[in-house]
Amino acid sequence: MSLTLTDITLTYPDGDTRLTALDRVTLDVPRGTMTAVIGPSGSGKSSILAVAATLITPDSGTVTIDGTTTTGMSRGALTDLRRHKIGIIFQQPNLLPALTAAEQLQVIDQISGHKPAKARHRALELLDAVGLADLAGRRPHQLSGGQRQRVNIARALMNNPTVLLVDEPTSALDHDRGAAVIDLITRLTHQQATATVLVTHDRSHLTAVDHIARIHDGRLQPAASASLT
Repeated sequence: MSLTLTDITLTYPDGDTRLTALDRVTLDVPRGTMTAVIGPSGSGKSSILAVAATLITPDSGTVTIDGTTTTGMSRGALTDLRRHKIGIIFQQPNLLPALTAAEQLQVIDQISGHKPAKARHRALELLDAVGLADLAGRRPHQLSGGQRQRVNIARALMNNPTVLLVDEPTSALDHDRGAAVIDLITRLTHQQATATVLVTHDRSHLTAVDHIARIHDGRLQPAASASLT
């Protein structure tokens, strides 16, 4: 397994008590597959992504990424793990207005200490993979919403992650563009062999995933094959 959450419990302060966001959640996502996490608002979907991304430390349980268990790791070590093992696709692309599509990706690679020429090559390679090779020199205002989201996807893959976490990537897109984005993430999951977790409210996307896990009040049902749900 490339991503394993085992018996995760996460609580937040709520006045004099604590609110349980995740209640003994267990989830296994193998490389080269995509698992959709679905459930009503406030059910714990975003908390699963935050824990899987090592952005929040759970009260108990373990997170294992590509064979590395994160329990007890220092903040610096977790940052290094995210930089090299985890890609995150946010709801909104949040691209830097002054940078071209290629530069949006290059800056991520350069943060990791790679040489500019190598970063440029990787950026162009990924833009080609998402169908934007001809638009590498365009800035965000010169791109459509769907194209900006494709840049967002390519940027998340710059560090060649083993784990890809996707948060409502089609929320700002119409149905056809949203379906195209999901198809792209599915294809890249298989090509790049990432362990992908997709949080979505749109059930029309579920035919594209390998497994579906439903969460309600912080409790996650075991992931089932999409063909059986």
